[in-house]
Amino acid sequence: MPRVLLLVPTATYRAPDFVKAAKALGVELVVGSEEAPAYAAGDRALAIPLDDPGAAADLIERLDRDRGIDAVVAVDDQGVVAAATAGERLGFPHNDPAAVAATRDKAELRARLAAAEVPQPAFGTSPDDVGYPCVVKPTGLAASQGVIRCDTEAEYDAAVARIRTFWDGDLIVERYIPGVEVAVEALLHAGTMTTLAVFDKPDPLVGPYFEETIYVTPSRLAPDTLAHVEQLVARAAAGIGLTEGPIHAEVRVDGEECTLIEVAARTIGGLCARTLRFGAGIALEEVVLRHALGMDLTDLRRATAASGVMMLPIRRAGTLSAVNGRERALAVSGIVGVDITIPVGAPVVPLPEGDRYLGFVFATGDSPAAVEASLRAGAAALDIVMT
Repeated sequence: MPRVLLLVPTATYRAPDFVKAAKALGVELVVGSEEAPAYAAGDRALAIPLDDPGAAADLIERLDRDRGIDAVVAVDDQGVVAAATAGERLGFPHNDPAAVAATRDKAELRARLAAAEVPQPAFGTSPDDVGYPCVVKPTGLAASQGVIRCDTEAEYDAAVARIRTFWDGDLIVERYIPGVEVAVEALLHAGTMTTLAVFDKPDPLVGPYFEETIYVTPSRLAPDTLAHVEQLVARAAAGIGLTEGPIHAEVRVDGEECTLIEVAARTIGGLCARTLRFGAGIALEEVVLRHALGMDLTDLRRATAASGVMMLPIRRAGTLSAVNGRERALAVSGIVGVDITIPVGAPVVPLPEGDRYLGFVFATGDSPAAVEASLRAGAAALDIVMT
């Protein structure tokens, strides 16, 4: 039986979907995290310092000597450099660790994209470099945490002061790019990119914060525009130096102009992967495991039905007291799931300080428009009580 080491942050809620995919494939999983997780007890759990790739790779090498592993897969951003470093040492298909590290440092990412002449926002260290409106970002955070649009010098000063309350690292300032935004999910193999899905984000992302809500696929962009988007992401991956495994990218489309915003060396975040099925119905997690193990991936066609997810936003800080109306939401035509990922009684923090969503609503339908309508109706049926 093949054995895969799955690297997951302690706080993730994505691991169960990989466990389910591994079971479907007949693959043994060993789960590595900062703290050995309870859902993978005994010899199937390992404490690994994901923030220290060298030390993590040492432990992974020892695991391979003692028990043998066939692949290392990182679920979220925190483990991608450790997985690449271990893959390099053990001879598995892997990305260059320095290229993966660049996806976790927005300044290095921009520098690599600039060297490859990939269309991206103008960037620098202050609004003097790019003008207004601009977007200020921590270089090392993800999920839109700390990302703030600024239209004036006063707004920029206030944004920096706010970010400094929770981030003391470097900042990058980028020119604000207008237009609609799409997300691209793709898989790299030996440097060749296969697009798995393109998601529309129908809610405007204009700031001052950039909280994502609805993702719907297939995209409603024109075929020529979609082709341009996919070519741009492939150029970006090559420019960064990524060659193997999943990538998740964000692109702004303004008329005929396409601008690369972000690239991550991982799959789509949160539980959004549940919107995707391929070939005969396999999940994205199974696609990732198959790729890592060199198994057959001849059919990566996305299922024909439209699908989507709404990430439930946190409107204000407080404590989650209750989520009512799940039955009403599930009764909405097209809704196929409601998953609340923050437990009742837990504190919640909105953007730009926060980095989580309350939960996810899932829908399928005959068209992207029908899915979007179902998601809005399903989310409206929920009564989220905060104190």
